[in-house]
Amino acid sequence: MPWEGSVQSDIDPRSLIGRKAFDRDGTKVGTVDEVYLDDATGVPEWAAVRTGLFSRDAFVPLEPSELTDGGLRIPFARALIRNAPDFGVGRHLSPEQELQLYHHYGLDLAAPEPPADRDFGHVAGTEET
Repeated sequence: MPWEGSVQSDIDPRSLIGRKAFDRDGTKVGTVDEVYLDDATGVPEWAAVRTGLFSRDAFVPLEPSELTDGGLRIPFARALIRNAPDFGVGRHLSPEQELQLYHHYGLDLAAPEPPADRDFGHVAGTEET
């Protein structure tokens, strides 16, 4: 998935770990526990935020989030973040799990560009007169 978000793609993902995470209203949600990279690009895509609620991690998308001096600002409500699926940290996110997360946050997956219209000639059996 392409990375065009507010979090700089050249940032060291390890520098995100341990930063405080805040919701859209500036309320602390937790602390960044792990960062997950896109398999194809190697760019940071998801963060696991330790919410402190029964020591669970909530996965949050990094693309619409913003790295600030104070931490990571996630542009979603605290309740939505805390109710995000928890797949356990330290494991790879499967495409199905990523899809669940995109749906949870109401994010659209970028649809691939449709192929350009090309004239491949005439359909067999048809004759132009």
